[in-house]
Amino acid sequence: MKVVVPVAGEGTRLRPHTHTAPKVLLHVAGKPILGHILDEIAGLKPEEVILIVGHLGEKIQEYVSKHYSFKARYVQQHERKGLGHAVSLARPHVDPKEPVLIILGDTIFRAPFKDILSAKESLLGVKEVDDPRRFGVVEVKNGYVSRLEEKPAWPASNLVIVGIYYLTRPGLLFECLDEIMEKGVKVKGEFQLTDALECMIQRGEKMRLFPIDDWFDCGKVETLLHTNRELLKRKASTYLLKNSIVIPPVFIADPERVEHSVIGPYVSIAEGATVKRAILRDVIVSENAQVEDIALHNSLIGENAVVKGSFRTLNVGDSSEVDLG
Repeated sequence: MKVVVPVAGEGTRLRPHTHTAPKVLLHVAGKPILGHILDEIAGLKPEEVILIVGHLGEKIQEYVSKHYSFKARYVQQHERKGLGHAVSLARPHVDPKEPVLIILGDTIFRAPFKDILSAKESLLGVKEVDDPRRFGVVEVKNGYVSRLEEKPAWPASNLVIVGIYYLTRPGLLFECLDEIMEKGVKVKGEFQLTDALECMIQRGEKMRLFPIDDWFDCGKVETLLHTNRELLKRKASTYLLKNSIVIPPVFIADPERVEHSVIGPYVSIAEGATVKRAILRDVIVSENAQVEDIALHNSLIGENAVVKGSFRTLNVGDSSEVDLG
């Protein structure tokens, strides 16, 4: 079985971090977003993983080739025309009569792949959310998908597609992608995969659903930090640092590079990063960053960044209140 992983998004909501690194290589809970996803895929022993790359795609190729042994193919999306267009670029490398697994490369999840890959019908991963207007919305009838709509202003349900698609007839998918692109069917200026899936349903494709409970959005700084918290809660790592205090859960790639600091809870410090005389809580420190003499909370520090502060001396009288922001 082949797996298609679109990773060409520019991650505009995560700028300035995505000016120099692809969104999917931003760190969360000890590894890049893409690393969490590819760990799941590697366990499936795929025939080939087809990564649709774009912005800074060479960095994605470098990361994958360094950390994974499965066969990987890289297809360039030169123009950003949407997820549907990105998936269509995999067509020359996918057998139209063999099932294909499509997994979005910017959302971390846990899925029952053993059950998924044994299915005889197409499957979509779904989850109920409070505000479905940002997603592809699913309507169901008699256990099958009856209708799909991308980012509707008035959603018919709270059930949304989470970015895992098991399709038993990829040939039909590519025909439908061709159709929506020829007709110019777009949502917010882009060709959407959801519209091609809706076309498949209209042509008689049967699709069932499987629920995803662990689904973590990484699209904005706030959601990336939330995902970091949730994933760290699932880790059992213990660190005993000389001259520093650790309040779990945390991840520290190089404990010897942390000195005279208070780390945690919910702190992820990537490989090569240095932390000295700092207090960190709810913070992601990316590779080779340097953080010194500062207290940080709810912060994302990018690769090779240098963040330095200073400590103040105060003489505060009785019944006084001081707020340093």
